Amino acid sequence: MASIRRTLSPSPHHHFPHRLQLSSSSKFKYQNQNQFLSSPSASLSPFLLFYRRPFYRFLLCFLLGFMFGVFPFAHLHFDLDTNLGTVPFSHPSLRPRQRVDRHSLSSGIHKQQNSVWSSNKIKQAIVDGASSVKDGKLVIVVTPTYNRAAQSYYLNRLAHTLRLVEPPLLWIVVEMGEAVTPETALILRKSGVMYRHLFCSKNNSTNLKDRGVHQRNTALEHIETHRLDGIIYFADDDNVYSLELFDRIRQIRKFGTWPVAMLAQGKNKAILEGPVCDGDRVIGWHTNEKSKRLRRFHVDMSGFAFNSTLLWDPKRRYHVAWNAIRQLDTVPEGFQETTFIEQLVEDESEMEAVPSGCNRVLNWHLHLESKNLPYPKGWELSENLDVNG
Repeated sequence: MASIRRTLSPSPHHHFPHRLQLSSSSKFKYQNQNQFLSSPSASLSPFLLFYRRPFYRFLLCFLLGFMFGVFPFAHLHFDLDTNLGTVPFSHPSLRPRQRVDRHSLSSGIHKQQNSVWSSNKIKQAIVDGASSVKDGKLVIVVTPTYNRAAQSYYLNRLAHTLRLVEPPLLWIVVEMGEAVTPETALILRKSGVMYRHLFCSKNNSTNLKDRGVHQRNTALEHIETHRLDGIIYFADDDNVYSLELFDRIRQIRKFGTWPVAMLAQGKNKAILEGPVCDGDRVIGWHTNEKSKRLRRFHVDMSGFAFNSTLLWDPKRRYHVAWNAIRQLDTVPEGFQETTFIEQLVEDESEMEAVPSGCNRVLNWHLHLESKNLPYPKGWELSENLDVNG
């Protein structure tokens, strides 16, 4: 019986069936694959191995794009305007080249000079406006008030005046009682003026000689405690004030005073009370009442203003013996002003005339209110008024 004997193939690729011969390129790929599998990076996941090279390319492109984005025009030199904070977009290097017309060259120079002059004018206006706002002193208006028939009218009238004053301005309203009233609080919220609503709680307030003294002292204590830096002015709600007065007050350095027009006791003539000035200096006083001629300074309560630092800075005040500068209730009526001013300044040499020469009346002290008017509770009427035909 015949038998067939198959000899083994001498080819080293014994694991390939059919005895296939590999090409040179296939051998190169096969060797690289074996080397890759034997390298340390073979332990990485197939996902990282596949996206490693694109990630490096993306990172390189991102860095190049970021550098070009940060410095897009590094070769240009822009003239930055430090005052206005803008960059001129019409830079000469960005314009296309044009032929120069000699006839229009002189007119172009004049236009350029005019534009430079106008830009400098705008810059100066902005600087002046910024300096005026920066140097604007805070005006602290102190107003004592109490429940009476015309209280709403007077507070609203004063609020409309203060609303027209250039900021900054702080309106401190002080009421007499154990708490603030909701009617007054509503008026202040609708006034459109920055305010602080305080109350003065004094026992037996009906027996007080002058409730306004204690109300003003409450405001002075608040200013001293919080160290408010500004010009303090006592403005009663029943007086009439001009807007120029508050502009003048803002320019006071230490202590300023001015004449005040008021009605006489009979209310049939107007009298003037305040300083007599020679330019910016105070050289005398106007007075019309014999009972008040013994006063050192003949000033109305609404006829002076002073720097608030005199309250909480002992180095700036004259009378260092006073621990706290306050108005006195123990002095006779009409002497509260002069005893208070004596704590602030030594004499007329430390006073400033407002305005220069004291030749203008900037506010009126009027007492036109009747004390017998009923006070409407809650500012509301229980029934509608009848209309007579």
